[in-house]
Amino acid sequence: MRLAIVILNYRTPNLVIDCLSSLQSEIEVGRDAVVVVDNASGDNSVPQIEQAINENNWSYWVKLLPSPINGGFSAGNNLGIKALTADAYLLLNSDTIVRPGAIKSLLDALDTHPEAGLISPRLEWLDGTPQISCFRYRSPVSELINSAATGPITKLLNPYDVPIPVSDTPMEPEWTSFACVLIRREVIEQIGLMDEGYFMYFDDIDYCRRVRNAGWKILHLPQARVVHLRGGSGPVKAAVAARKRPPAYSYASRSRYFAKFYGQPGLWMANLMWYAGWSISLMRQLVGNKQLHTCEKEAYDIWTNWREPMKPPILPGKENQ
Repeated sequence: MRLAIVILNYRTPNLVIDCLSSLQSEIEVGRDAVVVVDNASGDNSVPQIEQAINENNWSYWVKLLPSPINGGFSAGNNLGIKALTADAYLLLNSDTIVRPGAIKSLLDALDTHPEAGLISPRLEWLDGTPQISCFRYRSPVSELINSAATGPITKLLNPYDVPIPVSDTPMEPEWTSFACVLIRREVIEQIGLMDEGYFMYFDDIDYCRRVRNAGWKILHLPQARVVHLRGGSGPVKAAVAARKRPPAYSYASRSRYFAKFYGQPGLWMANLMWYAGWSISLMRQLVGNKQLHTCEKEAYDIWTNWREPMKPPILPGKENQ
């Protein structure tokens, strides 16, 4: 099989159906296939998606795979990857719509850039406005930048600032969004599947670090374009935008990431750097020229799992168990 596309669903059946519709003219039946993994949605997702597959005669290229548990983003995608054998795997969020020609462009780049282990498209809004989807590594220094949210500090420490501005030409970021990413089979054979110790978030930067550490490059291809509606299957981004308290698993993932790549002292340093930036932000708030930008209880929640950052993920609804 040339290409296997993995779509992870959690209570977003209508989005999945729209995504599948956008794929219909973009794949080659017989050479490509799609697996939709339902992450134990517990609603009407499975029968609704099954009905759409039957009514649209998609059964030749779409397989629905219900998972008995919701193990998170990495676990669900791993289940889909293991279900099909292919030369490359395209991980695709349910809240995406693939623009015409995007998949062909990604596959062509896979052939012309043998050094690239991962390739990502430009993510954009429905009106074509591009989204930032390429990044530098999160580090203890970047935690100071993020919590301070102060222009002079961001400018001074720019090499450590995480977001990379949108580019119209191909580039090699340190990591890229996994809302849509093409993974070469040889990469998976070399470094393995995604780390299921993350329930959601930080799993993409983790995998990208492992890919680059193994000697592969990450290529961002802006001429391949995919609509990303954002927030279709998770509440974290909406909570952060509203400065509300995100779920505990987002902070557990943060602790795992920093401990895994910087050591446990690196996690503590990241937290202390966050406090340093937060102090600067608070001083600016006191003099009246800055609004609150951190989330509710964030100063407390960044210590989630600080004693055991590599423990199994905190699943939704089980934060206090």
